[in-house]
Amino acid sequence: MATLARRQKFPFPEIPEWFETFPARFAMPTMGDLYAVRIEDYMEGDRYVVRAELPGVSPDDIDVVISEGMLTVKAERTERDVDKHRSEIRYGSMSRSVTLPPGADEDDVRADYTNGMLTVSVGLGREKTQEKHIEVKHGA
Repeated sequence: MATLARRQKFPFPEIPEWFETFPARFAMPTMGDLYAVRIEDYMEGDRYVVRAELPGVSPDDIDVVISEGMLTVKAERTERDVDKHRSEIRYGSMSRSVTLPPGADEDDVRADYTNGMLTVSVGLGREKTQEKHIEVKHGA
């Protein structure tokens, strides 16, 4: 049985190739996709652990900040000055913030960057406070 093949002749043969190599950055991803740091978080013993994907970032370009119950990871990937044929790598500043769990000790924080992964662990050493019920008074 014969298979039919249809071949389209374009007046400008380079146009289909141009669309195939159209840079990915023109696909218009959301701004959140461009500059968000991908994370995972979990409990490990008495520590809260956050791992962040930061490939191609120097440890000098990473800033870990803890303030008022929030952990924020900020990083910047700088672009190399070379003549590129294609670039799908995202450059610039990126950040991600997470709320620390109750009892997190902001003075017991460790951060390590290995093989493109930042691992931040926060001790949960503080006593967890009991629920406190507040009396509601009727206004006069």
